[in-house]
Amino acid sequence: QVQLVESGGGLVQAGGSLRLSCAVSGRTFSTYAMGWFRQAPGKEREFVARIRWSGGSAYYRDSVKGRFTISRDNAKNTVYLQMNNLKLEDTAVYYCTAGSVSGSYYYTAYWGQGTQVTVSS
Repeated sequence: QVQLVESGGGLVQAGGSLRLSCAVSGRTFSTYAMGWFRQAPGKEREFVARIRWSGGSAYYRDSVKGRFTISRDNAKNTVYLQMNNLKLEDTAVYYCTAGSVSGSYYYTAYWGQGTQVTVSS
């Protein structure tokens, strides 16, 4: 079993920055691809970013490219999402995930409980 605990969410003004962290415990963290999803009020959950177990091949949804950076520290069993130049439409609950990558697909196996990010004008 794998447990994921997110932190770092909060309230920030548009144009500001936040860094989300996800601490992972349980099975070997370094063997999993890690990712972030988000869900805004009244909308479906959507993919944000993912990174392979090696730390390479990061992939992002188009709307966050150039603003968000996903990274991982396998020694600390932690994955990060650095979010810069935040926009109102980035407001959502952000979920950390662990899974695997095959080709262009990211398969999620485990989910955290989520952390709220609210961007104000």
